Amino acid sequence: MDSILVRGGGPLNGDIEIAGAKNACLTLMPATLLSDEPLTLTNAPRLSDIKTMTALLESLGAEIKPMQEGKVQTMSCHGDVNPFADYEIVRKMRASNLVLGPLLARLGHAVVSLPGGCAIGARPMDLHVDALTALGAQIELRDGYLHAKTQGGLKGAVHKMRFASVGATENFIMAATLAKGTSVLENAAREPEIVDLVACLKKMGAQIEGEGTSRIEIQGVDRLHGATHPVVTDRIELGTFMLAPAICGGEVTCLGGKMSLVESFAEKLDAAGVSVTESARGLTVKRKSDRVQAVDVVTEPFPGFPTDLQAQMMALLCTAEGTSNLEETVFENRFMHAPELIRMGANIEVHGGKAIVHGVERLKGAQVMATDLRASVSLILAGLAAEDETVVSRVYHLDRGYEFVEKKLSGIGAQIERIKV
Repeated sequence: MDSILVRGGGPLNGDIEIAGAKNACLTLMPATLLSDEPLTLTNAPRLSDIKTMTALLESLGAEIKPMQEGKVQTMSCHGDVNPFADYEIVRKMRASNLVLGPLLARLGHAVVSLPGGCAIGARPMDLHVDALTALGAQIELRDGYLHAKTQGGLKGAVHKMRFASVGATENFIMAATLAKGTSVLENAAREPEIVDLVACLKKMGAQIEGEGTSRIEIQGVDRLHGATHPVVTDRIELGTFMLAPAICGGEVTCLGGKMSLVESFAEKLDAAGVSVTESARGLTVKRKSDRVQAVDVVTEPFPGFPTDLQAQMMALLCTAEGTSNLEETVFENRFMHAPELIRMGANIEVHGGKAIVHGVERLKGAQVMATDLRASVSLILAGLAAEDETVVSRVYHLDRGYEFVEKKLSGIGAQIERIKV
């Protein structure tokens, strides 16, 4: 099992190219099930999760051809479609549940295993089931699989979600594109990845309005056609690498970054004493002084502070001047990185969904263990600013969501390498 070795050093300077969004690409790929014509995605990230989704779609009958070393994914689902999404693939990744809506829309039936992924909270499927049931699906759970079917196909309906779930919003939208009549989703999630999905579906011939708002209306069509679509910039990778110069000092430009993707996050960085400026090239980040200031953070659905940047922000605040309060409202059990940061000398108290971080002047290198995707990179960031060496184990989590992280960070002056086992 590989590890990452990080040697704490001086400031970081230079440019980092930000990849296409993992969460967007994992949503866009199942859209190929909605058409028998090719769907091509450009600016795709090269990650293990993309390989998992590729394996899942191929098991369902799709043909997928990666090009340009994986940055372009050409997909086609013109033959017979298998309605069975097997546990052995689905268990590896939470986003596997996004094949349920497209399979129902195309075939009228599906059997999909309950998904896996990072152990950061329940993230139940009931919101997905409720949304698809509103469209006329009949779904029951048997032996760990969701058995779904329709009578005469999906039908347009109005559905209000009790929580603005990103995945359930995406499943509803994809299913409703081929449903009969008009569908309306209220209290819909507003994330950029959803806006990106709708942009792609519109290129495929879908009729959708309201993306980026809490009310989305979909007029069902008889069929969708092929399209070519660039995957939106990954706002979580963007925010993660924006923190590198904030923690270590120096000045880094995140190429392709846009303020609209990370506005709430950038506001917290500004309050902490970190400058973020936007240009045609991207976002340039540097500290305003030698030490950042404590700030309070509450995670919220977009456009609020992203839960997927909470662990990385905690790493920054470990060496801030003063005491910071972090509250996690999206997922339970998402402070598992705190004990590992404490091993590095951080002063953190965790009380349920809240954490109190008392800033220390310097962290110290240690052997630590990644517990999930975002926790893994938070420990790397902490190691960049710590004294001596930090070894982060279980970095298979990291490879699910960050492409070439060692190469990108070493390119701006970080001392980081992968220890292969």
